[in-house]
Amino acid sequence: MSALYLDVKKDLLDKITSGEYSEGTIIPTEHELSDLYNVSRPTIRKAVQILVDAGYLEKKKKRGTIVCAPKVIQDFTQSISSFDTQMKRHGVVSKTQVITFKMEEASKEIAKSLQIHEKDLVYKLVRLRYTDHNPNVFITTYIPVSLFPGLLDIDFTHIRLYDVFEKQGHSIDTIDRTLEIALADDTIADMLDIDEGDPLFYFRSIGYDTQKNLIEYSIARYRGDINTFTLHLNQHKGE
Repeated sequence: MSALYLDVKKDLLDKITSGEYSEGTIIPTEHELSDLYNVSRPTIRKAVQILVDAGYLEKKKKRGTIVCAPKVIQDFTQSISSFDTQMKRHGVVSKTQVITFKMEEASKEIAKSLQIHEKDLVYKLVRLRYTDHNPNVFITTYIPVSLFPGLLDIDFTHIRLYDVFEKQGHSIDTIDRTLEIALADDTIADMLDIDEGDPLFYFRSIGYDTQKNLIEYSIARYRGDINTFTLHLNQHKGE
């Protein structure tokens, strides 16, 4: 196979970065690329896999190999900020679509997470959030009605939830987050424009205000193909 795959990889990458193969384009098949570059199919396969691993290409069942958008850098693992603020910081255009916003009785899981009684009223806010016009994260948030009367009058398509918390005297101060890897079911795959079974970053978040009141419980499903998460760790002296 020698190093021919590196030449193929470089030429494919040049075509991607120059826009010849634009985002969303299905590149030629393995067989077609083999004829185009006059190399073996294993050579093509290795070159393409390098670009897949680097996030430039994505293999889709029944569709082929597609040029990807650059990865969206998510750094909320290091600090507390709204989705819109994070995206603006990285030069990414964001948009929010409210899927559902209603009051309902807290289930056993929600009540336990918010430390309220089962069947207490909570708001259920379901949003689909976009980055550069691509569906990126599907997030469901539960909020105690007792702490925030009148939220149903607010349009969270344009208004930030954390801004509302602050205006009502419950600024977010601390968030506990857990991360798992999950697979997209049919509904989530349809909402995020991915294939069923594709990997997701699955976050559960519990937010506290400055008085340590539990004010939100959120479940967020981020696309695994277009997001990358950064962590910043400090070494504690003496450990």
